[in-house]
Amino acid sequence: MATAADVLNYLIPTGGWTIQGSDFASIVYDDGVIAVSKSAFDSAFAEVDNLNARKLAEAQANKAALLDRLGITADEAALLLS
Repeated sequence: MATAADVLNYLIPTGGWTIQGSDFASIVYDDGVIAVSKSAFDSAFAEVDNLNARKLAEAQANKAALLDRLGITADEAALLLS
């Protein structure tokens, strides 16, 4: 599940803000200008969760493809790396 910091990193990747916990009211912008509305902040949680799920699925597919090309299982790869 996305954190408030994850959401702000997604919405404002260049930074310029701090947040304490997950409370929208605790966001402090470095330049003092409010850059994100509460509704945009709230709806971005689902977007970040979906993005993270897609990234995870892609990483798992890439790992499975590599293991398949090597002709080994995940357990065998773990043994090699231990």
